Amino acid sequence: MATVELDQLRKVYANGQVAVHGASFDIRDGELMVLVGPSGCGKSTLLRMIAGLEEISDGTLKIGGRAVNDVAPKDRDIAMVFQSYALYPHMSVAENLGFALKLQGLDRAQREARVREAAKMLELETLLERKPAQLSGGQRQRVALGRALVRQPQVFLLDEPLSNLDAKLRGSMRVEIARLHRKLGTTMIYVTHDQVEAMTLGQRIVVLKDGQVQQIDTPMALYEKPANLFVAGFLGSPKMNLLRGELGGEEGSLVLRIADGVGLSLQPDPATTQALRSYRGKALVVGLRPEDMQLAPNGTGKLPAIVEAVEPVGNEAFLNLGCGGCELVVRVPPRGLPEAGERVGLDYAPERMHFFDPDSEARIGP
Repeated sequence: MATVELDQLRKVYANGQVAVHGASFDIRDGELMVLVGPSGCGKSTLLRMIAGLEEISDGTLKIGGRAVNDVAPKDRDIAMVFQSYALYPHMSVAENLGFALKLQGLDRAQREARVREAAKMLELETLLERKPAQLSGGQRQRVALGRALVRQPQVFLLDEPLSNLDAKLRGSMRVEIARLHRKLGTTMIYVTHDQVEAMTLGQRIVVLKDGQVQQIDTPMALYEKPANLFVAGFLGSPKMNLLRGELGGEEGSLVLRIADGVGLSLQPDPATTQALRSYRGKALVVGLRPEDMQLAPNGTGKLPAIVEAVEPVGNEAFLNLGCGGCELVVRVPPRGLPEAGERVGLDYAPERMHFFDPDSEARIGP
């Protein structure tokens, strides 16, 4: 096990493209850290820099307290699991698991002991004689994990390892990886574009956009207090509702004017009220999660809206609504649902609001 320290890590390609802009953060010994963001945000590039598969343009990378910028990948004591399983088709499961150990020069008894241990941990014991073509996608992914596991590295690097699996298998493999991490206590760095994977697996999450770190925190801290509009919209399914308008009203009775005759009553805490003073008469963005808005009884409510689509998904339903030019999604129980085209009233929890500057996109308030 080891810490991983990134100090102003940059990646600039020969054509001048900057893939990673000065990333600085520490991954604690035994932590499962997730790097998340949309395609092209630099998360896989960052992981490959840690692995030694991409040259570091600037900055310092330390693993276990040792600077490894110029250390070859094989000497960094890391193991990587890729999106593609990259199994040798002509080898059995046991041979795939033990191949890296054979290259390391371990004797046969040591190799077999480690392979048996990994196979037991990943429930592959009955599959050791099979070839990859005889395995399901989930089984192949477990073999790829086991191949990294047998090396007993200081750090595991996982680059979108579940993206080739169907939804059901992804769910079960998430549980498998979380269980494996709890059992091993090894430092893991996990890359994904899937915010559900990030929220369910990560002890902490690094959110990236355009090669820049947007926020680093625990999953629920990111969800409850996103640092900017990008984080607010990226994490959460459905994403946060963002209402844009002009801030009006008097202190103690602030209102976001969304459209003619449509206003959102605000009740920010004292610190945020102080921060909002300079926005009076100016544009403002207010965020509300879908679960923090509700249908008001009998069509009354603080906010009028029109139902555009209804999406029942079993134990809950999502209402897609139009409100003063804004698009909203509200999470509701699956019974007594309105119909498309129906006018409804919405209530909301003022204490659950988030406030953002429309220009800088930064969070306003604590």
